[in-house]
Amino acid sequence: MKSLLLALTASIAISAPAVTETDLCIYGGTSAGVIAAVQAVKMGKQVVLVEAGQHLGGMSVEGLGGTDIDNQPFQNSPAVGGLALEFYRRVSAQYGRLDKFEAMLTAKGKDTKLWRFEPHVAEAVWEAWVKEAGVTVLRGHRLKETKGVIKDGARITALHFENGAEVRAKVFLDATYEGDLLALAGISFAVGREGNAKYGETHNGIRTDTTHKQHDKPIDPYKIPGDPKSGVIDGVQDVPLGEHGAADESIQGYCFRLCLTKDPANRREIEKPSGYNPTHYEMQRRYLAAGGVIDAPHAALPNGKTDPGTWHSLAGNFTGWNHRYPIASYVEREAMLRTSRDHIQGLYWFMAHDESVPVKQREAWAVWGLCKDEFTDNGGWPRAFYVRNGRRMVSDFVLTEAQLRKADPAPVNDSVGMIWWPPDFHSARCMVKEGRVWNEGAVFNVSKEPDWIPCGIPYRCLVPKVAECSNLLSPTCPSSSYVAYGAYRIEFTFMAAAQSAATAAVLALEGGLPVQAVDYKTLRERLLADGQVLAAPSP
Repeated sequence: MKSLLLALTASIAISAPAVTETDLCIYGGTSAGVIAAVQAVKMGKQVVLVEAGQHLGGMSVEGLGGTDIDNQPFQNSPAVGGLALEFYRRVSAQYGRLDKFEAMLTAKGKDTKLWRFEPHVAEAVWEAWVKEAGVTVLRGHRLKETKGVIKDGARITALHFENGAEVRAKVFLDATYEGDLLALAGISFAVGREGNAKYGETHNGIRTDTTHKQHDKPIDPYKIPGDPKSGVIDGVQDVPLGEHGAADESIQGYCFRLCLTKDPANRREIEKPSGYNPTHYEMQRRYLAAGGVIDAPHAALPNGKTDPGTWHSLAGNFTGWNHRYPIASYVEREAMLRTSRDHIQGLYWFMAHDESVPVKQREAWAVWGLCKDEFTDNGGWPRAFYVRNGRRMVSDFVLTEAQLRKADPAPVNDSVGMIWWPPDFHSARCMVKEGRVWNEGAVFNVSKEPDWIPCGIPYRCLVPKVAECSNLLSPTCPSSSYVAYGAYRIEFTFMAAAQSAATAAVLALEGGLPVQAVDYKTLRERLLADGQVLAAPSP
């Protein structure tokens, strides 16, 4: 661990000249960004990894330690290969459990806890890896919102940053969750839910039949119970339900993935936020009064920590406020981040202290606190929240429900990785239906008879229309429908797509080709040689 911490310290202070030239520029220091950078360097190319903030690893270092691998009735670990698998091996080595991890892989076993980690451990792994690989990292470089991307025809030539720096490259990757680079490059994108009719889907658009994550106790939505004229309580959107399957600008709720502990030696108290308003938690108060239970977090990470997201619809997601986030300005995003932080901090304080919370529930919540050894530059709070939906490219090919459906799936003949997760989206709106609070939009099918299957990541969904841009790929903002992105948006899927996108970028560089013209057979051979998983194993 000491060597990793030294690597972290050594890699933080990389500074850049005003103009940097490279073969490949990757914007976004997410897990996908790091994986792509390592892969391209392995293939002999100069790489610059540019991060708007100061930390590498994306959600893996911002609280998402409960990786979605083998944590459901199905087993999806066979989809993890290549550099993604190497990341988890390196994490296991840090915990001294590598022998157990390798034995699990050999036996094709299923052990959720062996895939999980603490944020600071993940960050140490990422930092040591980029140093070992020799990746040039530029931190604190955020794209200019105006003229941040310079193009010559359909080719990006340079990126301009708010700090005055410029990076020139031959090929670019957008590895952000939001899709900021591709948008500034003039590439078509979608935000929100398409109507079912657009791509012949069944789970897209407004969901008037939502059953997943509904409240098991009735909650009156009105400030004066029973009186619609009094207005709605905080957290409820006073909007029409709309028509089933119709297009809608709403997207699933975001949340913070806090890292919490009950260990007194490592615990930071979650303090009452300034400006705390108890009326903001009237929905929780009424649910509890009706006999509802909002379970406290439970240990799920190494060393007794946890990373709660939204195990209960009243305990994590701040539904309805984030619909414009992907296309919002930087200033607007920062305000949204602050609003969400205030909400979750107030919620935790409410559950631990408000006298309307039953004593047993209050006591169960009160023992949890932030970790002194996590997010040490931000008082124990994650610096970013879980952006479950950003922009999605709209290319000549769009990944849809058709490739994921169990009945007569559309084939994927250009697979560069595996999607092994059901279409998964949390509630998009919290509203009024039949006089009670009702959550709209959640879908997640892990029943004994699921209607989905794992499928390949089509290379075509990682590249834009050639007329719009011939030298950019995105492993994090693929050309997909809202439904398909709900299955794609898993960290190990981002990593797999990133390794493949970087490999394709190198092949495009070496062949002097548009990224859309990379020969799939050649790409496939290299991916298989590098341990990528391109198809589900036979039962």
